Amino acid sequence: MNLIYETDRLILKVLRPEAAKKVLCFYLDNKELFEKYEASRPDNFYTVKYQKSVLLCEYNLTVQLSAVRFYVFLKDDPDRIIGTICFRDITRSIYDSCEVGYKFDERFWHHGYATEALIEGIDIMFGDLGLHRITACVMPGNTPSIRLLESLYFKCEGLLRQNARIQGEWADHYLYSLIHP
Repeated sequence: MNLIYETDRLILKVLRPEAAKKVLCFYLDNKELFEKYEASRPDNFYTVKYQKSVLLCEYNLTVQLSAVRFYVFLKDDPDRIIGTICFRDITRSIYDSCEVGYKFDERFWHHGYATEALIEGIDIMFGDLGLHRITACVMPGNTPSIRLLESLYFKCEGLLRQNARIQGEWADHYLYSLIHP
């Protein structure tokens, strides 16, 4: 597996700690949107120091092939992060599976970038890593995410009741899956 991939319009890159300022800008620009769907952040989340430590951890997990977070850039603007796709809980042996998560700057929605990035990421997981199954959890009210998953042929397997604590409250999630063809 490589640390950088390209599609027609995008660059997908595993970042190192030196990119912490760019990552922090991405999170600050999208704070209100992302926090609706994610766990509460630690007090120091919105600091360069915290983002450096996360990037180091993510890099080490990538080297171990237990998780991979790609930061997504436009080829036309390779210095600005427009989104991320993350494949976590990569499990081998009898499962050969992982869970995918993603987030994109709302200013870049409805251009097909998330679809393009996920298609590439799915190809990496199924092709390069030889995985069999990718799952995704999505809150019932997150219609854009549900549409995205269904457009990529993920199938809803049911409701996971009180699956994750989002902003201090237990929230239900639909479980979607994609099986390697």
